[in-house]
Amino acid sequence: MQFRKLGRSDIQVSEIGFGCMSIGTDEALATNLLHFAFDHGVRFFDTADLYDQGRNEEIVGAAFANRRHEVVIATKVGNRFEPGTPGWTWDPSPKYIREAIDRSLRRLRTDYIDLYQLHGGTMQDPFEDIVETMERLKEAGKIRAYGISSIRPNVILRYLGGSNMDSIMMQYSLLDRRPEEWFPKLAEHGVSVIARGPVARGLLSNLEKRLTDGETYVDRTAEEISVAQKVLSELVTPARTAGQTSLRYALHADVVASVIPGASKMSQISENIGAANVAALTPEEMNRLRQSIRQNVYTEHRPNA
Repeated sequence: MQFRKLGRSDIQVSEIGFGCMSIGTDEALATNLLHFAFDHGVRFFDTADLYDQGRNEEIVGAAFANRRHEVVIATKVGNRFEPGTPGWTWDPSPKYIREAIDRSLRRLRTDYIDLYQLHGGTMQDPFEDIVETMERLKEAGKIRAYGISSIRPNVILRYLGGSNMDSIMMQYSLLDRRPEEWFPKLAEHGVSVIARGPVARGLLSNLEKRLTDGETYVDRTAEEISVAQKVLSELVTPARTAGQTSLRYALHADVVASVIPGASKMSQISENIGAANVAALTPEEMNRLRQSIRQNVYTEHRPNA
């Protein structure tokens, strides 16, 4: 397993991480999945207070209580929920953040969070107050670094220009290339990308999978996806599956610190981790993949011209 630096922090994350949202609420099964990933080199685990209304954090915390300093744990804040009540509301207020982090710390059985992420963000948020709150949490030792999870360019640029954040979580894969437009700006500011959805809901790991009638993936048509899947299949080798090739695509840019595919089976984890042991894609392979599907861009929430 290779490790990459997270932004300007001193945190090193495994290039293959684990998106914990998919582990479910069966603690025994979920713990086995987490321990299996750890035993095979994964050291970066991403959760959120919203996932199963805190239960996900509890399971992750219990799984690593005895090896806390051996893992990097990321969680998120901003989606306010009431236990036992469906749904949530957006609340990025400093008061709520300060309350929520203490609950996350308890659930995670730790006195610090490696990476604390705002779970969204809008231009109407109290930006300066949020940044100040995150900085104070760092000073207090409750967090080591902070970032945002966002696909809104105007929000991303606002934080790039006025905070010391270290990461942005973005959906990124061969089928969702929208973040690529912003990679140079992120690299200029020393901010890392954490890539979620790197196999695009399985469309890039199971090449037989097709969209159902009326279903979409971002702005991709079924025909576009089929063409990309065909080219991807041509790059599969006995030593590299489609899923592993797709993870290497998402890891190709230096600005990407880690990919965090989810998994609910040991076999999925094994395949994901296997991507750490295959060679990086060649320039020719990258070009073939890029040429297989048009470059798409974010069309909403763009900065004013």
